Amino acid sequence: MNAREIGETIKSRRQSLGINQFELSELAGIGINTLVAIERGQGNPKMETLMAVADTLGLQVEIRLKQ
Repeated sequence: MNAREIGETIKSRRQSLGINQFELSELAGIGINTLVAIERGQGNPKMETLMAVADTLGLQVEIRLKQ
């Protein structure tokens, strides 16, 4: 999954829960600008940030390492 797909998944889940961006940023403890960038597939958020957003939305983050 690339950054754009991650952003689209987060945005879709947020909207399906009826939460606006400001509310999600507050609930997840991240800045609104960070959330906007994630939803747009921009930037390079820390894993902790993605985990906080995913946890807030009831999503799981799965990491695969390939050789």
